[in-house]
Amino acid sequence: MSKALTKTAFHGKRTGPVVVVVMDGVGLGPDYAGNAVKAASKPTLDNLMASNVWTRLNAHGVAVGMPSDADMGNSEVGHNALGAGRVFDQGAKLVQNAIDTGALFKGKGWQEIVSNALSKKSTLHLIGLLSDGNVHSHINHIKVLITDAKKRGVGKLAVHALIDGRDVGETSALDYTEPFEAWLTSVDPNYSIASGGGRMFITMDRYDADWSMVERGWHVHALGEGRQFPSASAAVKAFRAETPGITDQNLPGFIIARDGKPFAPIHDGDSVVFVNFRGDRSVEISKAFIGDVPFERVRKPNICYAGMMTYDGDTNLPPRILVEPPLIDHTLGEYLVASGVRQLACSETQKFGHVTYFWNGNRSGYLDKAQETYIEVPSDRVSFDERPWMKAAEITDAVIAELKAKPYGFARLNYANGDMVGHTGHFDATRMAVETVDLQLARLLPVIKALDGIAIITADHGNADEMFEMDKKGGVKMENSRPKSKTSHTLNQVPAIIYDPRFTGEYRLDASLAKPGLANMAATALFLMGYKPPEAYAPSFLIPS
Repeated sequence: MSKALTKTAFHGKRTGPVVVVVMDGVGLGPDYAGNAVKAASKPTLDNLMASNVWTRLNAHGVAVGMPSDADMGNSEVGHNALGAGRVFDQGAKLVQNAIDTGALFKGKGWQEIVSNALSKKSTLHLIGLLSDGNVHSHINHIKVLITDAKKRGVGKLAVHALIDGRDVGETSALDYTEPFEAWLTSVDPNYSIASGGGRMFITMDRYDADWSMVERGWHVHALGEGRQFPSASAAVKAFRAETPGITDQNLPGFIIARDGKPFAPIHDGDSVVFVNFRGDRSVEISKAFIGDVPFERVRKPNICYAGMMTYDGDTNLPPRILVEPPLIDHTLGEYLVASGVRQLACSETQKFGHVTYFWNGNRSGYLDKAQETYIEVPSDRVSFDERPWMKAAEITDAVIAELKAKPYGFARLNYANGDMVGHTGHFDATRMAVETVDLQLARLLPVIKALDGIAIITADHGNADEMFEMDKKGGVKMENSRPKSKTSHTLNQVPAIIYDPRFTGEYRLDASLAKPGLANMAATALFLMGYKPPEAYAPSFLIPS
């Protein structure tokens, strides 16, 4: 349990809350035609950056626990770092370490999965995102599992391929399916892709936003029901021909058939591994196999199920895992609870778990309900480019009302617009999404001022700042006479702006910090609240003048 924090001389200079505003997916991108942040009309943000103390934070790569600086950040690791005040090795890095050391293959989870398939002469199924985006999964992790399964004598193996187009190029599916299918055949003729579909059409829902996605995934993965094709690549080509302009993440579900029958529905006695390492979009499909779900499963096979990692630590979901997750302790929320500080967290459904579960070190529920208020605004169930304003206004309404009603010491909120709309690849909608966030800041900041508070406006990673793919020379890639959309996160830094209406020069940026990152945010918030940050925390990027 975290101890109470020590107050500092800065304490008492402000009587209101410190409010961290996460503009999800709003990074500091290059000056080019595809930067929807730059293209947006955002007078509030422009004025903030022109007249307040602010800095750039690293939000990708090693700064958030990823294997290298070539790896994008994401909302999960970003909010972990924001809430923990330190950098922990994250999913991709943990899995790769477990593979490199051999710990994964020696572990109880993988041993039980393989032993079950061998003893029952049953099929081993691997379900997950088939790309090298390294945000939810990595295709190389899938390949090493397949290689080890073959070495151990597994007779039949089926891959249920979720097509990406979100963490990688929006129409890059064949770059993965064609070589992967050829490789699988070379490993064993009885190893094959069995089913698949776009990640935003089947299986990978999160936060109970749209269980129909999981139900569609259940029908293709478990029941083997759906339109049949000879290969995943053939399915992708057919869907593209039938619906010109469709992106990979929205591809319908499909079944791979042999001799007119589904290659590998999931039956009693089979082994199943969900190979994604990130938790948020892995919970619901895991519940479909080993828990309760709000749809009729028709048939629920009795299987040996494992996840790549723990997807929900509080409920121990799933009980069987291949790689142990990081233990994130002594979070900012824990220290504030121990110090008697009332906290508020608010977002819409799409990012609610980020300001609660991920912020609190991958723990569900309240740390101390008596001192915390969590507000979830239900998200729309439409493509976000259709309503780029999403629920930003409702989030602002809720936060303003709550801050006025109770004396909070700390609050955090997430505007999902820049990320969720950015993932659709629609430039104009994303520009409007950024403009929506700017408008909500214009509503929120005067209330923080009236309460004698301070706001830190930041982001968890970039997305809206690069909406067009760039070539090696920095030019825009073209496809069918239009800019090729980029739907993934970026490697760009994010802003951290201090909105302090009563600032009189009593603090400044710490010029000695060469590469501040998201992990420095927690200590900075504590500094502004008048508390001494824990010694283990990454230091504040602000210091007394």
